[in-house]
Amino acid sequence: MRVYDIIYKKRNSEELRADEIKFMISSYTKGDIPDYQMAAFLMAVFIRGMSDKELALLTTAMTDSGDVMDLSDIKGVKIDKHSTGGVGDGISLALAPLVASFGVIVPMMSGRGLGHTGGTLDKLESIPGFNVNLSASDFRAQLKKIGVAIIGQTEKVAPADKKIYALRDVTATVDSIPLIAASIMSKKLAEGCDGLLLDVKTGSGAFMKSLEDSKLIAKVMVSIGKNSGKKMWAIISDMNQPLGRAIGNSLEIKQTVDILKGGGPDDFKNLLLEIAARMLILADIEQDIEKAKSSVAKNIKSGAALKKFSEMVECQGGKPSVADTPHKLLPQSKFAEDIKSEKNGCISAIQTDTIGMCALELGAGRMKKEDVIDYSAGIILNKKIGDKVSKGDVLATFYYNKPRMHLGEIKEKFLNAFSITAVSPAKMKMIYDEIK
Repeated sequence: MRVYDIIYKKRNSEELRADEIKFMISSYTKGDIPDYQMAAFLMAVFIRGMSDKELALLTTAMTDSGDVMDLSDIKGVKIDKHSTGGVGDGISLALAPLVASFGVIVPMMSGRGLGHTGGTLDKLESIPGFNVNLSASDFRAQLKKIGVAIIGQTEKVAPADKKIYALRDVTATVDSIPLIAASIMSKKLAEGCDGLLLDVKTGSGAFMKSLEDSKLIAKVMVSIGKNSGKKMWAIISDMNQPLGRAIGNSLEIKQTVDILKGGGPDDFKNLLLEIAARMLILADIEQDIEKAKSSVAKNIKSGAALKKFSEMVECQGGKPSVADTPHKLLPQSKFAEDIKSEKNGCISAIQTDTIGMCALELGAGRMKKEDVIDYSAGIILNKKIGDKVSKGDVLATFYYNKPRMHLGEIKEKFLNAFSITAVSPAKMKMIYDEIK
């Protein structure tokens, strides 16, 4: 069997057989296929798509490329959450300890930044000493001890996805429905959870720009999960503007602490409550969403969620004092520059993926696989959709460490991402749909 023939077949829109998909995935995992051939295969999938049968086979091959965790000896219901990615989407940072504060086991395997979106692991690593690379045994031990852990994929869990994930990030093959679905579900099927809440983003900052595509990928993933015996719930949430105010690793950790102390941006808090409530229902802790949201709010107000966050940080090698004084512990940028509006009016739209790329170019993400992230770099937004602005008002503040020759280009790109008009936009929805 030749890799060339498989790439050729997919390029020509022919359906791949089970043995061809298995060969492609297992050979790449073992290092027998070079990056350039897998990149060609991924691009062929991106352009030609996959049938339902091919997608099921791809997900199975990626799951079977490593070990499947057995968490059955850990008491409690295991519920995880996954977001398809967005700008400023640090929900998992607050969500995992919040839900775990109710006694739910939250075994969360997360990813790094992908394209214009930030990665949960990168954000956590901005906390000095925080270790996202726990072994399977340490992961299990921490779940038994405090009920929550956020880690990267272990070497033995879906190793095919780990390699492919990094390659997609730098080959313009990120926003592909079959590749996204297989990536997410191969990890989730391997990590041993009982149920999964999917937050599928839609809009200008999402990989799926249209509501139709977002619903499609949600249905595909819910179907994959249910067929594997998992309790599934997907929401379609808005990503037509960054979530919250912070975009960048340490900046989002600071915002997380504010949220768990009862503060923070309203849009972030509201989505956090909605997702946490649904996870409690999946775990059979609550049956009614409004009652569940009330319970979630109480655990934030009481400090139980912040305490669990502190415990998680300490267990994973970070200093728990980040939960009290994040500004003293987290890395700080050398430079800060206000970006001011050049127009009068009302913000009617934001090209959110462009905002994410601006943060990446300031150092908050990777342009190439080998790039080193500047954990202090990023953007704090002062204005969002619906806000009135006058010429000279501060739209946002850039944070960065290295003087950048092309800073003027980043500023121009950032300003062009805002549509400022005389007419106020209609109020935006936070959740467009749900699929169970």
